[in-house]
Amino acid sequence: MRTTVDVPDLIFRKMKATAALRGVSLKEFLLNAVEREMAKKPAARDYKVTVPLIRSKRPGKRALTNAQIEDLLA
Repeated sequence: MRTTVDVPDLIFRKMKATAALRGVSLKEFLLNAVEREMAKKPAARDYKVTVPLIRSKRPGKRALTNAQIEDLLA
């Protein structure tokens, strides 16, 4: 698949020079860089988990069992 990416001139020149020094084409250089980046596992700070909030019809302290919580989430 073909795509177009706008790269600042300075970065493009550095990419092209680095690829040449490594003896690979610019295409190979970019594909290798993208593959390496995609292979990384995301760090904990890279994503946020949102826990659902279940509002009580009767506010106050309530003890729920795991089974009751699972029933509420189902």
